[in-house]
Amino acid sequence: MSFEIALGLGQTALELGLLCSLTVFALFLSYSMLNVCDLSTDGCFTLGAAVGASVAIMGHPYLSVVAAMAAGMMSGFVTAFLQTRMGVDSLLAGIIVNTGLYSVNVAVMGGSSLLNMNTTETVFTITKEMLKGTTAEPYYKLIVALVAVTSVILFLTFFLNTKLGLAIRATGNNLDMVRSSSINPVFTTTVGLCIANVFTGLSGCLLAQSQKSCDINIGTGMLTIALASLLIGGTFIGKGGIFLRAVGVALGSVIFRVVYTIALRFDMPAYMLKLVSSVIVVIAISAPYLKRQIPLIRRRLEETRKRG
Repeated sequence: MSFEIALGLGQTALELGLLCSLTVFALFLSYSMLNVCDLSTDGCFTLGAAVGASVAIMGHPYLSVVAAMAAGMMSGFVTAFLQTRMGVDSLLAGIIVNTGLYSVNVAVMGGSSLLNMNTTETVFTITKEMLKGTTAEPYYKLIVALVAVTSVILFLTFFLNTKLGLAIRATGNNLDMVRSSSINPVFTTTVGLCIANVFTGLSGCLLAQSQKSCDINIGTGMLTIALASLLIGGTFIGKGGIFLRAVGVALGSVIFRVVYTIALRFDMPAYMLKLVSSVIVVIAISAPYLKRQIPLIRRRLEETRKRG
C-alpha cells in the first residue's frame, strides 16, 4: 500500500471518526453524565440524516442542519417523556422510540428508503466552494467536521459547568440527593436527553450530507459504535475535567474508525464488521479489568515459580 493511499485512508477515517464522535458526545452526556442508557440512538441518527437530507434537497443547506438538530431534540423529548411521565423503563423507552422512528424516518423521506444528494447544495459543498483554489480545498470535509466537533466540545465544557449542567451531573450521580436538594430530576433528565439527541441528529445530518445520500439504514449499529468509541476514549484519557474527557470521546471515535479502516484493508467481508464492532466493545470494556489483573497474575506466577 502506497503512502498516498494510506494518507487518503487516514483522512477518511479521521473525517468519519469526527462526524460520528458527535453521536458519541450524545452518549457521553446521556450515559456517562446522566446515567441513562438511551437505546433510541440508531433511530435518532437516521432521523437527523433524513430531516437534514430532505430540507437540503428543498434548497436550504443551513436550515437543514438546524432542522436535524431540532428533530433530534424532539426525539430526545419523547424518550424522556416516556421515562419520566409515563413510567416506562429507560431501556424500554429507548427501544419503543427507536422502533417508532423507523416509520417516521420513512415518512420524512417521502416513503422512499434512499435519498440522493449528488446535486444538492449542502454545508460541505458550500465549504468546498469557499476553499476553492486554496491548499485547504481537499480537506473541506475535515474542516466542517472539526468545526462541528470543536463547537460541541466547547459547548459541553461550558454547559456542564453551569448550574443546570451540574444539576444534570448530580442527577446521574445520586438521584436521591437531587430530590432532597429540591432539584427536579424530571426536568434535568428531559433537558439532558434533549441536548444529547441534538448531537445525534447533527451527526446523522452531517454524515448523510458528507456521503451525499441518506439511506433508511444509515443509523444501524450507531449505538454499538458510539459505545465502543466512548469506552476507548475513556481507556486512553481516563479521568479528568469535562474538556479532557470530551477530547477523549473524539479520540476514541477516531481510533475506532481507524480500526474499521484497517479491517477493510484486510479485505474483510462487510458482514463481519458488526462482529468487529462487538469485539472492540468487549476489549474496551475488559481493558481496565485486565489491566488490574496483570499484577495479580504476575504475582501468582512468581509464587508458583518459587514453590517449584
